[in-house]
Amino acid sequence: MTDQQISIEVAYATPEKQALLEVVIEQGTSVEQAIAASGIVKRFPEIDLEVLKVGIWNRTCKLSDLPKKGDRIEIYRPLIADPKEARRRRAEKAKDEGRANKVTGGRA
Repeated sequence: MTDQQISIEVAYATPEKQALLEVVIEQGTSVEQAIAASGIVKRFPEIDLEVLKVGIWNRTCKLSDLPKKGDRIEIYRPLIADPKEARRRRAEKAKDEGRANKVTGGRA
């Protein structure tokens, strides 16, 4: 590895399998180029960077952003359910079962 190269990780997971690949790239390489260099799309052909969001260390970023040494680029799958709606359904169920106050929603 030269002074102009950095080491990063590229991560992607499905319910069945996951991959965390270490990649050495040139400084100034974009997130999109780093993902391509990792070869992760060959392992997971369902990855479509036009649709899926990406991030660095749990913070979404653009494909044009530049990762730094030691960064982990993550490719996010779409959510199956809306988190707010799921939380609302759990709260209603707790009220119906008597585990929550019917007026305030707090513990009974």
